[in-house]
Amino acid sequence: MPAKKTPLRPGKLAPDFTLMAAQGRQVKLSDYIGHKVVLFFYPKDMTPACTQEACDYRDHYAEFGRSGTVVLGISLDTAEQHEKFAAKYELPFELLADTGHEVCELYGVWQLKKLYGREYMGLVRSTFLIDEKGKLSREWRNVRVKGHVQQVLEAARNL
Repeated sequence: MPAKKTPLRPGKLAPDFTLMAAQGRQVKLSDYIGHKVVLFFYPKDMTPACTQEACDYRDHYAEFGRSGTVVLGISLDTAEQHEKFAAKYELPFELLADTGHEVCELYGVWQLKKLYGREYMGLVRSTFLIDEKGKLSREWRNVRVKGHVQQVLEAARNL
């Protein structure tokens, strides 16, 4: 019987994970203890809204860095697809491959979605801000891209 999942709530430790990044590099969330971390979950590389979101993070990347915040993107795409996406749009942060949606499930972003009357399981665009001790500080679910990165940056600055 699977272990009961602890609900993800601000003030609780963010679930740790290890995922593959570009060029076979493994990234472990707990390696960033001592830094604030933005985890943004997005549905698919090279799609219009996901590209806009990634480019917004790119455009504010230096400001996140000045606030001591690491940015990590997570989708179901492979590390190879991420590599192409990052190269095409000059993305300076790690994109992590959650091809089996295990981390998406840990963070509660793998959900039933509806499109044109069809139901299917998919990744719901969401963002999590994690403090220097590894605790969840803020969460944004069902994100609308326009203006979102600025909200996350402001929260990171105030953390």
